[in-house]
Amino acid sequence: MGPEATAAVMRWGPVLRVLVLQAAWALAGGQVRYSVPEEAKAGTVVGRLAQDLGLEAGEAEARRLRLVAQGRRASVEVSGASGALLVSSRLDREELCGKSAPCALRLEVLLERPLRVFHVQLEVTDINDNAPVFRVDEEALNIAESSVPGSRFPLEGASDADIGENAQLSYTLSPSEYFSLDHQGSNDQRASLGLILTKSLDRETIPVHRLVLTASDGGRPSLTGTMELLISVLDANDNAPQFNQSVYKVKALEGSELGTLLVTLSATDPDEGINSKIIYLFSKRVSTKVKEMFTIDENTGEIRLQGKLDYEDMHSYEIPIEARDKGFPPLSGHCSVELEVLDVNDNAPEVWVTSLSVPVSEDASVGTVVALLSVSDRDSGANGRVRCWVWPASPFGLEATFAGSYSLVLREALDRERVSEYEVEVRAEDGGAPALRASRGLRVPVSDVNDNAPAFSQAVYTVLARENNAAGAELARLWARDPDEAGNGRVSYSVWEGGVGGGAAAPSWSSGAVGGGWRAASSYVSVDAESGRLWALQPLDYEELQVLQFEVRAVDAGEPPLCGNATVQLFVLDENDNAPALLLPPAGSAAEAGAVAAEASSGPGSGSGSGSGTLWAWAAWGAPAGQVVAKIRAVDADSGYNAWLRYELWEPRGKGPFRVGLYSGEVSTARPLDEADGPRQRLLIVVRDHGEPARSATATLSVSLLEAAEAALAAGPGSSLSSSSSSSSSWSASGSRSASGVELGAGAASAATNVWLVVAICAVSSLFLLALVLYGASRWAPRAAVLSGPGPTTLVCASEVGSWSYSQRHSRSLCVADGAAKSDLMVFSPNFPPPPPGSGAENGSAGKGPSLSPVASGVSNPGSRERCRALLRAAAGAGEAEGKRLQRLLRRGGRRMFCSFQSRFYRQGKALHGCLGVVRDSECSARSRSCRTSGTEPP
Repeated sequence: MGPEATAAVMRWGPVLRVLVLQAAWALAGGQVRYSVPEEAKAGTVVGRLAQDLGLEAGEAEARRLRLVAQGRRASVEVSGASGALLVSSRLDREELCGKSAPCALRLEVLLERPLRVFHVQLEVTDINDNAPVFRVDEEALNIAESSVPGSRFPLEGASDADIGENAQLSYTLSPSEYFSLDHQGSNDQRASLGLILTKSLDRETIPVHRLVLTASDGGRPSLTGTMELLISVLDANDNAPQFNQSVYKVKALEGSELGTLLVTLSATDPDEGINSKIIYLFSKRVSTKVKEMFTIDENTGEIRLQGKLDYEDMHSYEIPIEARDKGFPPLSGHCSVELEVLDVNDNAPEVWVTSLSVPVSEDASVGTVVALLSVSDRDSGANGRVRCWVWPASPFGLEATFAGSYSLVLREALDRERVSEYEVEVRAEDGGAPALRASRGLRVPVSDVNDNAPAFSQAVYTVLARENNAAGAELARLWARDPDEAGNGRVSYSVWEGGVGGGAAAPSWSSGAVGGGWRAASSYVSVDAESGRLWALQPLDYEELQVLQFEVRAVDAGEPPLCGNATVQLFVLDENDNAPALLLPPAGSAAEAGAVAAEASSGPGSGSGSGSGTLWAWAAWGAPAGQVVAKIRAVDADSGYNAWLRYELWEPRGKGPFRVGLYSGEVSTARPLDEADGPRQRLLIVVRDHGEPARSATATLSVSLLEAAEAALAAGPGSSLSSSSSSSSSWSASGSRSASGVELGAGAASAATNVWLVVAICAVSSLFLLALVLYGASRWAPRAAVLSGPGPTTLVCASEVGSWSYSQRHSRSLCVADGAAKSDLMVFSPNFPPPPPGSGAENGSAGKGPSLSPVASGVSNPGSRERCRALLRAAAGAGEAEGKRLQRLLRRGGRRMFCSFQSRFYRQGKALHGCLGVVRDSECSARSRSCRTSGTEPP
């Protein structure tokens, strides 16, 4: 092995030993420490970072383990596959840290999902890779020959960029009998290196001495550097200037103004004359930076500032000064000025964003880390202590994770619909006086989640649409707002229906539909899914549909989708599209006996429709003016003003014998009829509505003029049916569209029935008189005879309206309605057979009290009595209706109808009278039992 190989082994041996030793790391506050020697090759493994952080295999790559740059190249990187910390480029400790020891690099390692930050301290250890270097290769010295042995001449030492033992320098001088080397102190900038004169010089013998100064460091192997000393021996001036102090210590504030006086130097020379004149100048070994920063007045020795002092750039300066006399040869004295720069608060804090996770979901939980920040201040002491906060204070906050490191976290819940983006400002302030501030703005957008359902502008929409609209016509436009964005705010519309038939989820159905049952709203209308426009699927018909109420649902495209509903009330406005329609006479009416009717109507498409049918009626000669002969009935399917009908006599015009009621449709005599009017009159009647344009229908009425007797015979067969026909036509008055047909009046037969009316009035008067007599007899008869004597129970009905009543005080009673103008009286006295022997025992005593009828004995229990009472109450209501009908018949003078009513009334009264006996006898029996128990007489 040659000497070069041996030197290489000796040089790189410590490097290999350092690579084997990996620095132990401590997880104190989340910090890992490694060390690596400088000049390590690229790819050298510094440490198993993923393993030291407790990550599983493959987790480093999955969670994107990486370094966060902080402004200067770190020369290391993290392997994505293995998670190891590797050397990526040349590591030069002298370039990174200069003379600072130890050389520690602070790294931040970022780990995602979840977001975490770790702090790694990497120490770059020194190797002996720098040899000592002299400032110049050759230094010239002038030494007077008169210099006495022991004189010391300062020399500029070498510098070594390494630190520690590798920078410990030792000096050797080439062999010389005149000079020796004096080295005092260690490897300090202030270490004194001088050349000692050991023997008096003789310029004439040796005018110039050439020596080699060698500097060796303490590394292994040791490195050396050399400088040649060229010593010229001078004659004469043998006293050098002397400073009053060897070291001047000066302090100055950074940022001081240019031209500031720092110090005034003072040196003396014991020589006289020209040899004692001194000039001041920077020593030859002064650095270029010092010359740029300071100036010295060669005559006065004043050192002034000509550059800007910056504490953060350099804390102190050492300025070597030389005082030289003007003798020949000139002699020099040396001193050093040490300038300490004082820190002032001239650096504002700096804020860096090392990681930013945006956008932030609006449903992010409190405590979510949004960003990682690094804060620093180049000043020192109180000037470098930084306080940080967030403005505005909500919804974010800062949490300190390490010295100078902060996390921006979520403190409050977010709502994108209220604030979609935040401009956050991180502010920092140092502790100087005055304090300096810095800030860093962050834009934090909020991402949307589907947390808002569509909402309609109105809960209920009222839409008006005219009937007979065109299919596809736009009826309305619905609008629902969803404050979410993108798909979460994209709304689609639909007509919502739960199902046919009105199940548990009741759909929206049309109201007012006729025929065919209910129909779904979707058969009438449709809504555009995107625009919300409401369309008609078919023409609307008011006569089929008046009101359509349904719900429209708005659904967004979020996940999961949210929806909102609105109720739509569609009112169909009527158009005059239906002409009046004539109705046939009701079945069984008097008109059917001699009339043939045909319904006449007009189509809805024409402005005025015409149709005719022939109707028949009879009138007697001599009928007075105003007598109703017939009544025309018509119906219009429209509503309101369009269905308001008026009747006009179209033919004959002028002074005819008949006239028509404008709104009633009644055909009556305009004057008394005579034979000159002929045997038959043909009337053409027009029925018009009030729509625009008006629609109409026509009817032809043929009126036969007869003698009074003939008219009565013609109307007679139908008279017995008039009552039922009146009842059957009652549906016309109660329905919304109902009407009767042609109703022929009874005036044509009134002359024939006047006789029967007189007879009926006389009969009613007689019955009323008989009722008064019976009432007085019952009032004046002895009470005991009434209670104990056998006799039938009597039901009396006396009222204008035919109402029933029964007196509980007497066996016979009279009920007269108060304020009655006239009364119809009928008395029914049923003849029951005598009771069987012993039947009186059921009433409390044999042979006493009123006897019970067979009906009463069969239903004497309490339940039967209650049924009888219910029957009496029903009979009272029926009697009232029958009484009203009797009055109408009596006014018309119908004898046959009166007799029919009398017989039916008698049958009903007979049955009810039996029930009255049951009720009365049971009450008497109960009273008798009560009297026997108490020992008193019955009342």
